[in-house]
Amino acid sequence: MSTDRSEPGQLSGILDRIAALRTNLPPTAGRIADFITANASDVVHMSVTEVAERSGSSEGSVISLCQQLGARGFQQVKIAIARDLVQPVQFIHEDLEPDDDLATAVEKIFRSDLQALHDTQKALDLGQLSRAVAAIRKASRVEVFGIGSAATIAEDANYRLLRIGINSRATVDSHVQAITAALCTPDVAVLTISHSGSTIETLTAPPLAKEAGATTIAVTNFGKSPILSHADIVLNTLARETQFRTEAMTSRIAQLAIIDALIAALALADYDRAVATIERTFDVLSTKRV
Repeated sequence: MSTDRSEPGQLSGILDRIAALRTNLPPTAGRIADFITANASDVVHMSVTEVAERSGSSEGSVISLCQQLGARGFQQVKIAIARDLVQPVQFIHEDLEPDDDLATAVEKIFRSDLQALHDTQKALDLGQLSRAVAAIRKASRVEVFGIGSAATIAEDANYRLLRIGINSRATVDSHVQAITAALCTPDVAVLTISHSGSTIETLTAPPLAKEAGATTIAVTNFGKSPILSHADIVLNTLARETQFRTEAMTSRIAQLAIIDALIAALALADYDRAVATIERTFDVLSTKRV
């Protein structure tokens, strides 16, 4: 079992982060990313000047890429790469092929889903998770938003929040989300779940909520995403959708894992209330069983 706990201030999964960002990087940053990926074992022994020279870039460009990856600077990236090399990824991402038989397709899907959990654990910033817990505990109400494939995750998050005694409401219609967001007050926390964070429907409500003074939390895939500019707190997943698996369960499994971690952290922060509420709601739900 991995000993990497992704403690606050500790960066991990750096090579996965580079892969997630790569297609959206400009030419110079792309060259740096490609050089680091292709020469990871050597980069851990290089200076920022050497990486800049070998990649045909500048020291400033190298540092800028490091910051896009969530690091304070190049030294932290080197430490993270070294950690990745010691604890290599055990699975590989594979797209489905037209001639795959059933057994091969199932194996690829399970590998991909396991990988998404592995990568998301490394991408999750515990400092951001702690901030999300504090914001939700402080809030008088939590509004949970999700569109499309994220709608079921939003409904699940709402159910889980209610079970531990947190006043919550899920909205999965974009028009109702916009109205709800505009009517938010500073004592409300808004949790938006979106893999891409870039659809028009998803991006309508968060800026309205932020403008209204609410604390905005986003659960979204690592990388450049428009929703980031509207989020006070970001909880990253790291799941790769492929040609045959867009809107795949892979991203939803990663989102569910983040929600699981958030609910657990909230319950631990107010343990007695959470247990009492779970017991009380269990009694209510038990009356519905045959």
